[in-house]
Amino acid sequence: ALPLGLVVFDGRMRVTHANTAAEFLARPGECLTDALKRGAVESQYEDWGAELRRTLESRLPKRFEHITYRTADGRELIVNLTCSPLAGSRAAEAIGGLLVVEDVTASIGMEKRLAVSERMAALGKLAARVAHELNNPLDGILRYLGLAQRVIERNEADKARHYLEESRAGMLRMAQIVTDLLEFSRSAHASYEDTGLNTIVEEAVKVLSDQAARTGVSIVCAFDGKLPVVRGGGNLFQVFCNIIKNAIDAMPSGGTLTIGSAMTGREAVIRFEDTGTGLPEPTERVFEPFFTTKAPGKGTGLGLAICRDIVEKYHGRLTAENREQGGARFTVRIPLESCVPPRRAPGASARTGPRQAEGESGNA
Repeated sequence: ALPLGLVVFDGRMRVTHANTAAEFLARPGECLTDALKRGAVESQYEDWGAELRRTLESRLPKRFEHITYRTADGRELIVNLTCSPLAGSRAAEAIGGLLVVEDVTASIGMEKRLAVSERMAALGKLAARVAHELNNPLDGILRYLGLAQRVIERNEADKARHYLEESRAGMLRMAQIVTDLLEFSRSAHASYEDTGLNTIVEEAVKVLSDQAARTGVSIVCAFDGKLPVVRGGGNLFQVFCNIIKNAIDAMPSGGTLTIGSAMTGREAVIRFEDTGTGLPEPTERVFEPFFTTKAPGKGTGLGLAICRDIVEKYHGRLTAENREQGGARFTVRIPLESCVPPRRAPGASARTGPRQAEGESGNA
């Protein structure tokens, strides 16, 4: 009467017992590996005999998840299988195994439907925001073009030129929104050569150092020389530039941006801490598409949404929080599994201590 299927098999993979819930998969006297090969239509496991034998030899249970299985009557089920060895009279001996069969078709289907619903809801919300963001400059463009048409009829060329310039500014804003949306929709890394994380941050600092100097912002860098190399560094360069630029914009009267990098466990961590105006609560809102704290026309509100999307493609995390002393802190975490081993020249020694950014005196 158990809802879980139970299959007992011997060392030769012959089924010795199967309860009612498991009869769709195998029956007593049948070879279990043949039954799995016959019915498993979508799975990463091609040699079920080898998989089950390895499980028996290891003496440890093994779980096989989300196996698509076609039954004899043509139904397709999604099942989770858990194989546990059965010990014999001697501790080191496995006389067979127990296969637990869990039908998760309904729950997986529910999860897929829920995911689709969530995506459609998010798409609808994004579409509404896109329409709003494009409608504002479009409305202005139409008004200015109408005014330009009137003054041209009255031969007032100076006013017409002004209205056309305003129309052009509105169209440029719309083009920027569309460009940012295209960037937001990208699903893969750009294929740049392998680059060290510290080097990427240093390049971003150099690019924005002049802008920081004009607004009286000092950039202080302390990097750990152990940070690894990543593929497609161009995308992370975009992330770091965006975070640094936002920090500078948050300190219009000057301040300090402190950038630090370190290895924490199996993650490379880069922190950006500014002394600016801080973030609105809840801070997660800054990652929503089209949310911006900047004045109208100064930003599309897509920058941080794109940044988080890029970081997550590296299986990393981008978080934001307010500092107790004032200002904001953005933290980028990249797992070591998403990095590549650094290429070290023979006899070269790695720098392991904190250091200033190359070419920087500590303040930019």
